[in-house]
Order: sequence, then structure tokens, then C-alpha cells
Amino acid sequence: MIELPAPDTSPAPTTTTTDATSALTWRGRRLYRHGVPHRILSGGLHYFRVHPELWRDRIRRLADLGLNTVDTYVAWNFHQPREDEPPRFDGWRDVERFIRTVGEEGLDVVVRPGPYICAEWSNGGLPSWLTGRDVAVRSSDPAFTSAVGRWFDELIPRLAALQAAEGGPIVAVQVENEFGSFGDDQAYLRWNREALIARGVRELLFTADGPTELMLDGGTLPGTLTAVTLGSDPDAARRLLAARRPDEPFVVAEFWNGWFDHWGERHHVRAPDSVVRALGRIVADGGSVSIYMAHGGTNFGLWAGANEHEGRLQPTVTSYDSDAPVAEDGTLTAKFFAVREALGARAPVRMPVRMPTLPPARLPLAHRADLLAGLRAGLSTGPAPTSTGPRPASFERLGLDAGMVLHTARPRIPAGEHRLVLTDVRDRALVFCDGAVLGVADPDHPELPVRGTGAVVRLEVLVENLGRVNYGPGIGGHKGLLGPVLVDRRTVQGWDSTPVALQEWSAAELARAVAAGPATAHAGFAVATVHVETPADTFLALPGSSRGLVWVNGFLLGRYWEIGPQVTLYCPAPLLHAGENVVSVLELERLGGILELRDRPELGPPEEYVEEFS
Repeated sequence: MIELPAPDTSPAPTTTTTDATSALTWRGRRLYRHGVPHRILSGGLHYFRVHPELWRDRIRRLADLGLNTVDTYVAWNFHQPREDEPPRFDGWRDVERFIRTVGEEGLDVVVRPGPYICAEWSNGGLPSWLTGRDVAVRSSDPAFTSAVGRWFDELIPRLAALQAAEGGPIVAVQVENEFGSFGDDQAYLRWNREALIARGVRELLFTADGPTELMLDGGTLPGTLTAVTLGSDPDAARRLLAARRPDEPFVVAEFWNGWFDHWGERHHVRAPDSVVRALGRIVADGGSVSIYMAHGGTNFGLWAGANEHEGRLQPTVTSYDSDAPVAEDGTLTAKFFAVREALGARAPVRMPVRMPTLPPARLPLAHRADLLAGLRAGLSTGPAPTSTGPRPASFERLGLDAGMVLHTARPRIPAGEHRLVLTDVRDRALVFCDGAVLGVADPDHPELPVRGTGAVVRLEVLVENLGRVNYGPGIGGHKGLLGPVLVDRRTVQGWDSTPVALQEWSAAELARAVAAGPATAHAGFAVATVHVETPADTFLALPGSSRGLVWVNGFLLGRYWEIGPQVTLYCPAPLLHAGENVVSVLELERLGGILELRDRPELGPPEEYVEEFS
């Protein structure tokens, strides 16, 4: 059990934050809340990864874990996916309601408004309409700061009204996010801090970076609390901070007690005893911590991000379970009870260990429409915003954040066998010639054989964005056919490029796609009907299917892919209703005939993983 700090009878601490009324202050390596010794025991919980009807349930589970604070990012692109539309703060995007709910449950809130958040979220939270321009992201480039300033004009006053100084639950706000892992533009970092203050932030401000000299040099600010992010060796991080900031308390803004997964890799887990050992060393001697993630949730829709390693894209899976103490579906795990015991939580656990689930079932999956016919039907409400030009249009040129682009050209191909080369495809493409599938192209396999007769052919390339990079220098990278398409050495010119904004499809557009039969090929749109007596959680699996997307009652649940590790997609109860529910599937390569409802998640074969800085 972790010991709480002894009462402090010394004079009240002086504040080095933005305002003398700040709830949190520090002095002599100790943190205080309104003058009383305090330790932040926080957990990461992102409103944008949890259905709003489940916010309160998940918040209560974090309280049952023994935490006193909830930590959330704010994802700019989730609120403002289009530049020509104002940011939204309603429904699922009602971050104010989420924060108020945390306060109603008796917990403090730490807000991390970015504008860059990483978080394994598409583009690190930055809108692609901004990063698609010639702008130096995360820098003092006026083209960047002016856009951020307009976003902060909308966001920050909403947060400022919910600060502890105003009677709300917000006690701290982060300046940018792990900036020292990215750059060293101190003018930008200072601008970010002053932008928060100018718009009303009066609570504790802090930076958060990896515990290395390189990262702390780039990401810290004088007079602003320095926190660290880590998964291991907190003692070394404590020594490094003590040498650089001897008067500041030890605060770990992210303690990685688990890790996320990429498609094609194994499911990352971390043993509870490993977590508890590191956690005990973090909170020793008054240290504060935020468990990342305490509850991960789900990358619904197409919001999952990606990493890039040595030029190779590593797209993140739909689940953001992250082997957290509170699992993706709210289950209280063995790690939950181990951490709770370590934190010395004494109040009874109020929430059930598991949420109710639908009974397992195997349902027929009816193939209704072929792939291209269905996609075209989904776009049939009016003239598609097709771009015509000598080269394929990128996602950014089309104003498309996620989904697909259908490129069409009509080259003449001489008789015989030839090489069709997609020189720079981001990220994966299905290629058709006169309606027949030629194959799949990606950066590792950019070449396909094509047979010509000397006639003009209809060449169609359906390019899929698998996730925008959320960390490192690859942030803001473009998507689509970025290099020329070649027949042998000759460039194919003259393209029609049509965006397919699947994440924005309405129920009516999806219904038109499904109804565009008959189905004659191995891919396309299919449906299954699920009868529900009482809505409850379920886990969807598609045995025999290869790769695609799933909607439940018109809501885009996310991506599935047979390469794993994730097998099941979590469907929370609020997405279902009593009676008949429709599950729609867009299969891109090979459709199976079955939809399974399971009562347990299957996230793939596990691999013990502890993230370390070097």
C-alpha cells in the first residue's frame, strides 16, 4: 500500500503558476491543493473514445480504482473536421459536459488541449485541412499559430469557465504535448503557454516530456512545472528532474501501464506486478501520477492513428484497450484490483466487474452489392466532387481526411504482359482493370502484372487511408496516390479522382450502397440482422472475411482485418436498440458468410511489452 504524505504545518506555499488562486501549487518538491499537501492520482480517459452514455460509468470505475483525478486530451480534428465549418461542442463532442460529469463524481480534471495530442489518434489531433497545407506544424510559423489561435478562441474560454477558480473541476492544463520529442522551437512553446493564459487559464500549467536531456531541453519552459512521461525506471527520471528542477514535485503525466497495438503485430500487455512495482516508485516521497490509460476505450470510426518506422506505416487497430485496468468494455481487470490495492483504496467497489452482454450467436451475412457498384451508389445523391487532372489528386487536395479515393484513368495498353507500378501509394490500393481485380498494391508491393490487347482500358485504383501518423516527423503526411502510376516506364496521365468519405456517410448513403446489387464478386457490401430483446454490449467477429469496415445501425464502428491481432470489434450497448438492428459490412477483398456475436473480446495473442526511453 502506498503511504499518503504526512500533514504539513509549514507556511503556505507560494505559487509559481499563472494565478495566486490556482488550486494546485508547489514548494519544496511538494504539491499542494489549496495549501494542503496533495498527490495527483489520475487516470487517462478520453471522452472521444467512450460513448457519451457510458461516460459516467467509466468515470465511476476510475474513482473505484482509487483515483482522485481524470486526465483527458482534446482532439481538435474531432471537433472541427472541416475548416469551413465552426468547431462543434455538442453530443459526443460536448467536452464541457464530460468535464462537468467528472466533477459531479467528485474528481478533479487535468486537461491537455494540445493542439497536438499524439494519443494514437489520427494526425495527433491536428486537422488534415491544416496539415495538408504548406505549414510548419507545431512551430511559431504564423500560418500554424494563427489557426491554433482561432481554435483556442473557441475552446479555451469553455475550459476556463470550468476551472477550480470558477467552481469547476479543472485543476491543471498542459502546455502543448511532449514537444521535446518533436522540436526545439521555444518561441512556439512560449506562444502556446501565453495563448492559454490570455484566454483565461488560471490553474496550474505544466509541460510533459520523456525523461531524457534531449526531450527536456526541447519541451520545458522556465517557471512552468515540468512533468515526465514514462513506462519504466521512474527513479532515473526523478533524479534527472531533481537535478534540473530541484524545487519541483515529481509528476509523471503519463505512466504507461499498458500499450497500444498495430495491425499485423501482437497484442501488447503488461503484467500487474510489473505495473505495481513501477507505480510504487513513482508515488513514493509525494510523487504524483496519471495512469495512461486507466480506461482506453475505442478508436471508433476511422480515428485510429498510425506510427511510422523506417518509412514503414504501422496503423493502429480499432481497439484502444491498451491493457488498461478498466478494459475497453469497462471490465475491471486483474490489473484494476492490483493497482487499487497498491493505491490503498478503501471505499467499496460500486461498479460491476463486467457489463451485461448479448448471448453469443452466429448470424448469416447476406452479400448485397459489389464493391465499386456499392461505393458509386453511396455517392449518388448528386454530382460527386470529382477532381480531373493529369495526375491523381491526393486526399488533401480533395479535402478528404479519412476513407478512400477512387481514381480512374483510361490508358492504352499494348498487347502482351506489362508492369503496372504505383510508385508512391499511401497506404493501400485495390486495382481494377475493366472491372476485374488486378490485385492489391502497397509500398512494399507496388507492382502488379497487367495484360494488354492494344485497346484502351478502364483503370481504377481505390486507395485507402489506413491511419494518419500521430507521432514524430511524419505528422501531417499526405495520403493517396502521391507518385506517378506507370505502365512499364510510361506515366499514366488523365485521372478522375473521387473522394469516398466513408466516415461521413449518412445512414441513407450507406443504405443506397448496400442496395446496389446484385452481388457477383467476392467483395462489397453485406448485411446481417440482429434481434435484441434488451440492449447490451456485444463483440462482433467476421470469420472468413478479410478486411473492411463495420457499421451498426448506421454508426461506423471501425476497421477489421484478418492479420490481427484484434479479432472482435466492441459494440457498446447504447448503439443498439430493442428489436431489429442492422449490421452493415464493407468487405474489400474476401467476404465470409457469417457474423458472430461473442460475449468476450478477442484482441489477439499477447506479448509482454514495457515501453522504455533510451
